[in-house]
Amino acid sequence: MTLDRVAARTPDGHTLFSDLSLALGRERTGLVGRNGSGKTTLLRLIAGLTPPAEGAVNRSGTVAWLAQRADPEPDETVADTLGVSVGLAVIARVLAGEGTADDLEVAEWTLDDRIAAALADVGLTALDLTRPTASLSGGEQTRLRLAALLLAPPDLLLLDEPTNHMDREGRERIADLLGRWPGGVVVVSHDRALLRRMDRIVELSGLGAATYGGGYDLYAERKIAERASAERDLDVAERETGRIARESQKAVEKKARRDRAGRAFALKKSEPAILLGAMAERAENSGARENRLAERRAEAAEANLAAAREKVERVRALDIPMPPTGLAAGRSVLLLDDAEWTTPEGRRIIGPTSLRLTGPERLAITGVNGAGKSTLLKLIAGTLEPTKGRVERPIRAALLDQEASILRSGATLLEAYLRINPEATPNEAHAALARFLFRNVAAQKPVEVLSGGERLRAALACVTGGAHPAQLLILDEPTNHLDLDSVTAVEAALRGYDGALVVVSHDPDFLDAINIERTLALQPQPTTSPLRRDETGAARTGVSVGRPNSQP
Repeated sequence: MTLDRVAARTPDGHTLFSDLSLALGRERTGLVGRNGSGKTTLLRLIAGLTPPAEGAVNRSGTVAWLAQRADPEPDETVADTLGVSVGLAVIARVLAGEGTADDLEVAEWTLDDRIAAALADVGLTALDLTRPTASLSGGEQTRLRLAALLLAPPDLLLLDEPTNHMDREGRERIADLLGRWPGGVVVVSHDRALLRRMDRIVELSGLGAATYGGGYDLYAERKIAERASAERDLDVAERETGRIARESQKAVEKKARRDRAGRAFALKKSEPAILLGAMAERAENSGARENRLAERRAEAAEANLAAAREKVERVRALDIPMPPTGLAAGRSVLLLDDAEWTTPEGRRIIGPTSLRLTGPERLAITGVNGAGKSTLLKLIAGTLEPTKGRVERPIRAALLDQEASILRSGATLLEAYLRINPEATPNEAHAALARFLFRNVAAQKPVEVLSGGERLRAALACVTGGAHPAQLLILDEPTNHLDLDSVTAVEAALRGYDGALVVVSHDPDFLDAINIERTLALQPQPTTSPLRRDETGAARTGVSVGRPNSQP
């Protein structure tokens, strides 16, 4: 696959990237870039689903694309998603003695084995082929769609955020599969563990594509070096522009003194008029040459300065401020006392769970998909009441889910802030939002047009920027829709947050970066839930608590 000077534009004419040239072969390529840089658009160009605005895309071999999301039809089964329903029906008719000559000709007798191998590759062994696809979790559906591609392996596999919404086991399955993949792979992802498996990283920006050999860690090192170099170049360009400006001013002042001296000499009329005219002409020509030279030097310096500033803007990290909450070290933050939540049908999802947080503690909640992590977060936040036991939350808490739904679509960011902080004035709201980089008209943006990174930043502004900031932040997979730059910025912000944190995340790099102190590992609830003892000796079901020598 080769892309030759390719450009892509949005329907309203905005250029996503231009003059992009890239060759793709039998290697693993990680595609990164800020939200809105055109990563998914580039995958669609490579797959042949969208034509380029300029340039050419040349393919030799087969290409398959795994979109980030695909909602199954209500009656769609696992076999339908795999694309094997027709083939299985043919085999069934033949085995039942009802097959036609055409059935005998097209029957794929290795289909069952190939299906089993594909499902095993993605960790879905023994999945019922008649099961509705919609009944699977989001991560399981992604793995199922990937298994469908494995049944007829393409030469080039395109994956758009394949590990979003997956638990750690699912992420490891995808990473191991790609590590064994014999063809080419292009992966759009912010999953750093997955990007470490890549042979190279391609960063997409409005200027095109920059290629970095090696996986994520080498890419990150190069980016740090580039950022430092860009800052140095900007400093040099600023000093050079200042020096030229000072020299130009000195030249103007020197010429003014010469002109005054020339006029004084002419007034004496001690020389013939013809000589005085020639002298004036020479002075005028000399001044014009000096002015043109000074202008060219100033223009060159300004161009260098503009280029240096643009480069710095492209590599500068996003900064998210976190105002102090004033949470005291000994303040009780959260208490769960044998808390349970059971569905109206009687199926227990969580508990009994006992947990205590004091002061600015940081807790991670982990577990496989379906273990009840999001339900537990809702109990902690108070958006769901326990069916048994109790939950106490004596401080202000805020739950930020994956969509930052606390903002509510249909409102502007300013309106969301004033709803969440009713004591604030519009001027105070504008000032608080400006601290989180939503300045002036940006505060009037509709919530629904915000990118994933903007939504999380806006939600943080609303719950921490008021007169009474949340002292407990409850975060559900906060990095799922963020680009790598935004993930890094959120990590830095949460490291500086002085309140308590409860976080659900399958990203170990993220949990390490925000200095998690304790881990609560949830297990799926069994059909019958016999009481057992955890490491602390406390009675529990379906829960294990990290840091076993402390109070649960």
